[in-house]
Amino acid sequence: MATSVSLSSFSSSASLKLCSFFTGDYLTPSRCFIGAPVTSSSLSLSGNNNSYSQRKFYVSAKKVSGLEEAIRIRRMRELETKTKVRRNPPLRRGRVSPRLLVPDHIPRPPYVESGVLPDISSEFQIPGPEGIAKMRAACELAARVLNYAGTLVKPSVTTNEIDKAVHDMIIEAGAYPSPLGYGGFPKSVCTSVNECMCHGIPDSRQLQSGDIINIDVTVYLDGYHGDTSKTFFCGEIDEGFKRLVKVTEECLEKGIAVCKDGASFKKIGKRISEHAEKYGYNVVERFVGHGVGPVFHSEPLIYHYRNDEPGVMVEGQTFTIEPILTIGTTECVTWPDNWTTLTADGGVAAQFEHTILITRTGSEILTKC
Repeated sequence: MATSVSLSSFSSSASLKLCSFFTGDYLTPSRCFIGAPVTSSSLSLSGNNNSYSQRKFYVSAKKVSGLEEAIRIRRMRELETKTKVRRNPPLRRGRVSPRLLVPDHIPRPPYVESGVLPDISSEFQIPGPEGIAKMRAACELAARVLNYAGTLVKPSVTTNEIDKAVHDMIIEAGAYPSPLGYGGFPKSVCTSVNECMCHGIPDSRQLQSGDIINIDVTVYLDGYHGDTSKTFFCGEIDEGFKRLVKVTEECLEKGIAVCKDGASFKKIGKRISEHAEKYGYNVVERFVGHGVGPVFHSEPLIYHYRNDEPGVMVEGQTFTIEPILTIGTTECVTWPDNWTTLTADGGVAAQFEHTILITRTGSEILTKC
């Protein structure tokens, strides 16, 4: 899942609270996955060359020249004239069914037992050989579950039915669905339809022909989390929607392509932004990728937009890249459930995510099967 970033600095604690969503110009208490917002604070980390000691995180805007801006606007207008992107009816809340049960013999992540929303860990996750083997197993399971969930995307199927199928498949594999109980999240998977950027809660709404839906699967297997998502088509899809989804997946691929031992994290955001802008799309800044492993959400935070944040990748490190692109605004509104986050203008959004392992010469996508 993606994490959201505040506009202010973080506190002096060595960890970040993943527990606030942006509404308007201020932070309100909320629950969040990675891909959700982070409270403000100053970070003090130590122990490696990637220290974030006493620096501040800001949502930064790209500085563009008048010519660059004119080119961008022209591209957007050309896209608008070539294909008029239609709008589906506004997303409405359905009925959310009771939380599904998990057998007692299946190990839970620590946050489930404590009932406390976890902090974002300040420790980079660099599993050893045994840990990497476990990560591969968790990520491969997450990928298989996601592929199966995609086969269920059809008109008249409810997102609640997808959640039940995902839940059952994860449990049958002896794993735990990581979202379930995370900061109060009531379901085992996130299903984000049309204008929902992320963190959609499965409910009784039936999918309609023409919908696009992002399904975000995370499993906890043998002490490790595997995290992945993909945007699927339901029935006959508008060509403009198809193009957005295609470019979003390409952005993920281009972000992954720059990853290797010693590479700057900021290269990811630069490459993703360049590709999105080429087609006139906007990259959501609020939700970011994250370290993942024994801990669901940790440093480093992966910004999908242009930024000047320091830090380099380290061989053996595992984290997610999960860009969200929109046709219109990147501003968002959050439903009263404190999870479901929609584009403010009702324009569709698309997202793709992989968990990757940094190697000496590149990276390995772990969430494949």
